[in-house]
Amino acid sequence: MSYDVIVIGSGPGGYVCAVKAAQLGLKVAVVEKRATYGGTCLNIGCIPSKALLHASELYAHASHGMDSLGIELAKPKLNLEKMLSFKDGVVKSNVDGVAYLFKKNKIDAFQGTGKVLSQGKVQVTADNGDAQVLEAKNIVIATGSDVAGIPGVQVDIDEKVIISSTGALTLEKVPETLVVVGGGVIGLELGSVWGRLGAKVTVVEYLDTILGGMDGEVSKQFQRMLAKQGFEFKLGAKVTGVEKSAKGAKVTYEPVKGGEAVSIEADVVLIATGRKPFTDKLGLAEAGVVMDNRGRVEVDGSYQTSVTGIYAIGDVIKGPMLAHKAEDEGVAVAEILAGQHGHVNYDVIPGVVYTQPEVASVGKTEEELKTAGVAYKAGKFPFTANGRARAMEATEGFVKVLADAKTDRVLGVHIVGFGAGEMIHEAAVLMEFGGSSEDLARTCHAHPTMSEAVKEAALATFFKPIHM
Repeated sequence: MSYDVIVIGSGPGGYVCAVKAAQLGLKVAVVEKRATYGGTCLNIGCIPSKALLHASELYAHASHGMDSLGIELAKPKLNLEKMLSFKDGVVKSNVDGVAYLFKKNKIDAFQGTGKVLSQGKVQVTADNGDAQVLEAKNIVIATGSDVAGIPGVQVDIDEKVIISSTGALTLEKVPETLVVVGGGVIGLELGSVWGRLGAKVTVVEYLDTILGGMDGEVSKQFQRMLAKQGFEFKLGAKVTGVEKSAKGAKVTYEPVKGGEAVSIEADVVLIATGRKPFTDKLGLAEAGVVMDNRGRVEVDGSYQTSVTGIYAIGDVIKGPMLAHKAEDEGVAVAEILAGQHGHVNYDVIPGVVYTQPEVASVGKTEEELKTAGVAYKAGKFPFTANGRARAMEATEGFVKVLADAKTDRVLGVHIVGFGAGEMIHEAAVLMEFGGSSEDLARTCHAHPTMSEAVKEAALATFFKPIHM
């Protein structure tokens, strides 16, 4: 069979690329190794984790967050099996939705492992060993990423006691103690799930701060918020070993700045030290596709690899490993293949941590601006001064706006607080069109809303806030 485009991988980047290409009139096929579509994100990543975050948040709120509102409840009972079933139902509805989109857009989907044989040829091998060769004018690699593990440390992940993010979605009981290796987004989100359900959570992180490249002030305040929720942090700690023990598992680490090794035991250890591009057994090197020293596929400004007609998007190329970044690249590639001018603005890609409170960011951090020598001004507004936040008992956190000192163009916005993941998008739209802090501050915001804090932070950036 011959196609205009074959997309290998049906995660957010792959399926969006396929749908957009089909909408633009191209004949499209998708190759997916899983039994269901949607990739890591829909099956074992973004979607199931958010379902558990939502359910566990409501459980925690019912347990100790309603009495002050005049709602008196008996202690809620956790039915973990039912909660996990709810999560599975959410996953099914989403992956079924992707299958529907393929059918609606007349996209041919092939179940099996894809391998690039050469320019324009993809072999699809089914689970039973049967293989067929598909031909296309263009091939798009959208195979996503896999668990990275701990650099230099051999870890036997059994998904029962020593688990990855995949196992963290299917634990059969709430562990009394949970050690999370890695203080990034995945570790803090999944740590929050099990912490709310009753686990004592300890985070071991190599850096001296959580959330890696997030704004430093946001990171510090967010860490204090999590500590109030019961999290314990071991920062500046290099993990040298993870092994099973009599209690469950043991994590050994040593201070990065020097000192004696320390061991912590827990019922369950979650390895959440990041992800790596999934390019194994795709035949890329044999086909002549160049990759960098981190296993990422090298592409040009049009997402084309070193081989004409082979493209790559999402987690397998440089940039943040975010589903929405992959989606935008998928749309851009589809437009390019259809003769249009696809483009992604990498300066305006928001990132969200779906804990409670949420953390959201778009654009540059203060640290990045200082390093680049960019003169900037900053405005900040706390949710303690926001009327809607007070009414909802959601006063933790703040909004910070960073703007160019001369032009007032907004360069970055950072929010930690209830609903931050939704509020960040007005900043993204503003920045996409080169807006200033004054533009944002002079835009009428409904009262009372949490978003008024965004307006007030913008006011604080170009002049003075009203309510502080």
